[in-house]
Amino acid sequence: MRTALTDLLGVEHPLVGFNRSPGVVAAVTNAGGFGVLAASMYTPAELDAQLRWIEEQVDGRPYGVDLLVPEKFAASDPDDLVASLRAQIPDEHRAFVDSLLDEYQVPAVEDPDADTLDEIAAAINPAGAEALLDVAFAHPIAMVANALGPPPADLVERAHAAGVVVASLVGQRKHAERQLAAGVDVLVAQGTEAGGHTGTIATTVLTPEVVEVAGDHPVLAAGGIATGDQMAAALALGAAGVWCGSVWLASHEDITPRAIKDKFLAAGSSDTLRSRTMTGKPARQLRSAWHDAWDRPDAPAPLPLPLQPMLAGRAWNRLHAAAAEGHPGATALDTYFIGQVVGGFRELRPAGDIARTMIEDCTRRLRALGELAR
Repeated sequence: MRTALTDLLGVEHPLVGFNRSPGVVAAVTNAGGFGVLAASMYTPAELDAQLRWIEEQVDGRPYGVDLLVPEKFAASDPDDLVASLRAQIPDEHRAFVDSLLDEYQVPAVEDPDADTLDEIAAAINPAGAEALLDVAFAHPIAMVANALGPPPADLVERAHAAGVVVASLVGQRKHAERQLAAGVDVLVAQGTEAGGHTGTIATTVLTPEVVEVAGDHPVLAAGGIATGDQMAAALALGAAGVWCGSVWLASHEDITPRAIKDKFLAAGSSDTLRSRTMTGKPARQLRSAWHDAWDRPDAPAPLPLPLQPMLAGRAWNRLHAAAAEGHPGATALDTYFIGQVVGGFRELRPAGDIARTMIEDCTRRLRALGELAR
């Protein structure tokens, strides 16, 4: 398949695979698509190691990174970033999370990564993203994507100076217009069906609206795309390709804990919701007892980014550890970001097989549709 996206990135197929797992990124790229690593999940040193590993696997094939650079974030002291943010988390919120874990009898665990988690959450701001960008631009990335608002001007300038494509995710037509004014090269029209941070407009409505204002800029459809038929539908809407995230959570290479993957396999497409309780911004995830607790009248309101993930991060490490051992309370609370395509999950498969099947089925569907027009 050849589209404006494949020409721009130098790939065989217009399939972009976004994931925090380097194994998924490499598998999608090696299948002829374009893998994108969630860089904000790592410290700068960790990111450097992950990118080096990806490069060893893909043999010069192109790949990219995605960063969270929000327009709005909690004020902090840049000279003492983590401590100044920790100090802003109210005791009420800490007590609520502690009482919730006690209520579900989740055992305490030694957490050597707790400080690192806080550092990663604290870095979700322009200053923190700069350190990750320094690492990313030291590698031969082909694209850098920003998921939370228009990218800073210096990011766009730096990327273009290095010959790196800039992409941004949008949830409304007006967002697309702002991104184009900021100098973005590729627009990702992410519908509400998507996992993670997403808006309220459906992909089939949003994609044509973004295509209409994009001009010569390629548009990727995102949200509700996990099969070749859905990929073909996105191309029929005028997209130059698709950006897929949730589908890789059903892969062997994805690093999401198996206890959560088992919940995905048992879930239906109506078992997700948009909630601020993980990151402080609306993000689609699998509904669990965690969300029910935050909906109680006595629950505090979620904190802004990055305070909420700093509050929740240590709890989630504890939950994941206990759920992995089959603890019923931890399993009831446990969750992760996932789109509505979770209802189509049947089994775990290699990420490369998922990518190749999507590409083959999309090609077959497009040919069948062409026959209808004869």
